[in-house]
Amino acid sequence: MPQSQISVKHLFDETHEKLGLTWVAGLDGGASLLAGEIIQKPTLALIGHLNFVHPNRVQVLGCAEMDYLRSLDQDALDQSIENLFSTELALIIVANNEPVPVPLLNAANRNQVPLFTSPQPSPYLMNVLNHYLTQVLAESTSLHGVFLEVQGMGVLLTGESGIGKSELALELITRGHRLIADDVVDFYLVSPDTLEGRCPALLQDFMEVRGLGVLNIRALFGETAVKPKKNVKLIINLMKLSNLKISTQDRLQIEEFSENILGVEIPKVRIPVASGRNIAVMVEVAVRNHILRRRGINSTREFIERHERAMSDEK
Repeated sequence: MPQSQISVKHLFDETHEKLGLTWVAGLDGGASLLAGEIIQKPTLALIGHLNFVHPNRVQVLGCAEMDYLRSLDQDALDQSIENLFSTELALIIVANNEPVPVPLLNAANRNQVPLFTSPQPSPYLMNVLNHYLTQVLAESTSLHGVFLEVQGMGVLLTGESGIGKSELALELITRGHRLIADDVVDFYLVSPDTLEGRCPALLQDFMEVRGLGVLNIRALFGETAVKPKKNVKLIINLMKLSNLKISTQDRLQIEEFSENILGVEIPKVRIPVASGRNIAVMVEVAVRNHILRRRGINSTREFIERHERAMSDEK
């Protein structure tokens, strides 16, 4: 999947209250796209080492950079600012409410590069913006299913259409678990081995159940019944019992399944669906059993080892 992009204006709208941002120059550059999550302090660019400044990134000027600019005479100041703007900058932020030199304001307007100021120190700005951009620019994909928080764990319910995923999710919600997304789930690779599942904005709080139509889960069950996002740790695949050929080995669940999403292997459990089975209880137990396995407790392995010891004693 191609890397996500956001505009400078979107970043400003999302973070200006938290960071105290003021847009002081480059008002025509709001459509510029940020293509990477790295926030840079371009000290080296000010003195001519432009290979250290990457295009389409956020550049933060802190106390050290502004002190350096103030130490220059007019010709050297103009040259340093020209060095900085010779790359394709997306955004400049001046930290600590440092006064912005007029040549820097003029260059931002001339090159249509947004220039923000903030009262926050540069390390804080860089930490917050790095975290924010890591989230919004993460590689992503969308999958069909119902995503819930069960026993505190992110669980994705999958299965063919009409098998009862939404009805199962509704029963789990009545048992105190939480809905994240119904029908479509957006997954983001927020770290090399972590997938975060989020609900598309248009579907937030809503669930479609055959026979009942569209339900507002937040209005029906309260604030604690929904959650905006969660890391996915387990996939539960619902399958018709008639479609499964279960051998004795399969009944013991010796074979472990997983599914690869954006390069991350997510453990998967297959649950046969048939009339009379309490699937909600089985999902809860599957989650508890997965938690035990993560702690190194494998009930199937313990059962087999006990029988092997018993057979060995008999011999």
